[in-house]
Amino acid sequence: MRLQGKVTLITGGAAGIGRATAERFAQEGATVVICDLNEAALQEVTATLGPNAGGYKVNVADRQAVQAWIDEVEAKYGQIDVLVNNAGIVRDGQLVKMKDGEVVKMMTEADFDQVIAVNLKGSFNCTQAVAPVMMRQKSGVILNASSVVGLDGNFGQTNYVATKAGVIGMTKVWARELGRYNVRVNAVAPGFTATDIISAMPEKVLDGMREKTPLGRLGAPSDIANAYLFLASDEASFITGAVLRVDGGLVVGT
Repeated sequence: MRLQGKVTLITGGAAGIGRATAERFAQEGATVVICDLNEAALQEVTATLGPNAGGYKVNVADRQAVQAWIDEVEAKYGQIDVLVNNAGIVRDGQLVKMKDGEVVKMMTEADFDQVIAVNLKGSFNCTQAVAPVMMRQKSGVILNASSVVGLDGNFGQTNYVATKAGVIGMTKVWARELGRYNVRVNAVAPGFTATDIISAMPEKVLDGMREKTPLGRLGAPSDIANAYLFLASDEASFITGAVLRVDGGLVVGT
């Protein structure tokens, strides 16, 4: 029961790694509050997380909606101990695609802006809203979802890689700024993980992912959830500003 008595927030908590993390935190005694845009999934997951759990429909890219969520959670529970900035989207495409010397396609400005708004600004919005609560408490943990592609880059993911690299930079800044308040900030960088989106890919693509991963398999959402659990717990009380790769030894592009 490593999170007994802790109030934990998880964005994008209704599916994939977010859901696995919510379930893992609940097993360890946490009061789990998730947000997502999928209302049906929100209700389903919240019902499995215990009597004190909460589920809210929140767009993390909307600063006012995020602030209202944080204010309501603090008023209801009286504290916020852990924030996991998990919510994220992908809108893949090459920067510029050429054929026979002609530009045939580009990543659209809308696709770039949308990924930045959710993955990068969303993490900023949630952290800025929750930080004063933790600073007043003189305790708290903020965990940010990065990715191995934020460290290694990846073909066709200019927007996504920019957000995941940016999250690492923000993690290091916030660790410096919030450390004096006993607030720890770390990032987790998953490799290829068997979420619904990846699992739906053709088997040939999945085989390629496994072959590039030295441990020879995809990560399970629970693998990432366990990393979040460790960093959220008091066992990691002297770890801040770190980026923990959970990737089976993967180096993207090799």
